[in-house]
Amino acid sequence: MGISRGRRCTCILTLFLIGSIVYGSGVTAQTRARPLRIGALTASWGPTPPMLGLRDGLLELGYREDEDFVLGVRFTQGDIDALPDAARQLVQYGVDLLFTSEDAPAKAAQQATSQIPIVFTVVSDPVEMGLIQSFARPGGNITGVTELSLQLAPKRLQIFQEMIPHLQRVFIPYNANEAYAAKVVRMWREAARHLGMELVERPVHTTEEARAALLQVHKGEVDGILQPPSLSLNLPGQVLEVSKQQGIPTMFEAAFWVERGALVSYGPEFYRSGRQAARLVDKIFKGTKPADIPVEVNPKIEFAINLKVAKDLGLSIAPEVLYQADRIIR
Repeated sequence: MGISRGRRCTCILTLFLIGSIVYGSGVTAQTRARPLRIGALTASWGPTPPMLGLRDGLLELGYREDEDFVLGVRFTQGDIDALPDAARQLVQYGVDLLFTSEDAPAKAAQQATSQIPIVFTVVSDPVEMGLIQSFARPGGNITGVTELSLQLAPKRLQIFQEMIPHLQRVFIPYNANEAYAAKVVRMWREAARHLGMELVERPVHTTEEARAALLQVHKGEVDGILQPPSLSLNLPGQVLEVSKQQGIPTMFEAAFWVERGALVSYGPEFYRSGRQAARLVDKIFKGTKPADIPVEVNPKIEFAINLKVAKDLGLSIAPEVLYQADRIIR
């Protein structure tokens, strides 16, 4: 994922050669005339943690680089409207499998093909989205790894309050065009009510509108900012910029963002989702249909704190909170 606001370059194809597949049985490298092609799709600015996890997971399974296997990443830099065309381009390119991160790319992949296998990650409710029929019997050409991010939204807000005792007004910008974003905000609204906090909601429709809304956020008017529920409109990147400029604490979903300047994160370890998905991809390449591969859940939850950011904000994190953290960035 990236947060650059430089020149847009929608749907760039980046190739990672990942190599020769060593099978104990079934398909062998010699039976293929060309490398297996995985087309990875994301609304981010580059390869996401699940994509890197997929690569490493395949290597751990015995896959060797540079011989049988190519992973091509198409990313749309926060533009969810560009995802359907990017998915179609991957299909036209002749990929053997589509791999996605986040809800919107998974839906775009589903609309692009009913024949090519699709493996998703970072999807909170694949049944409700219509991606699969059930976890046990997905049906169709789709399976994947789901996370507990949506269910963790109330806990995320509670931890934010425990870290910052004076936390009362929390700002959340979100893309009003996304049903998932609205669903997450409803959960946060209810959680804030139970915690005696006020959720300051700001629905936006365009990148420009999002930028204008965030420029109006000032320290003292809000006590913290929550990560928007998706990558669209470059909202997470803009939140990081504003939080640094205004000195406002932020709570994000994944440690990826804490490494890049967020104060704290609590949520699924998305890199592990990719490693977990590698086993599903391996099964598909050995001949199992996605319809017969149960969707798995990544149970790994990670709590990360950036102490350097805390120091810059003038915050002292209680020892009992630090003790609970899985990762501390100094």
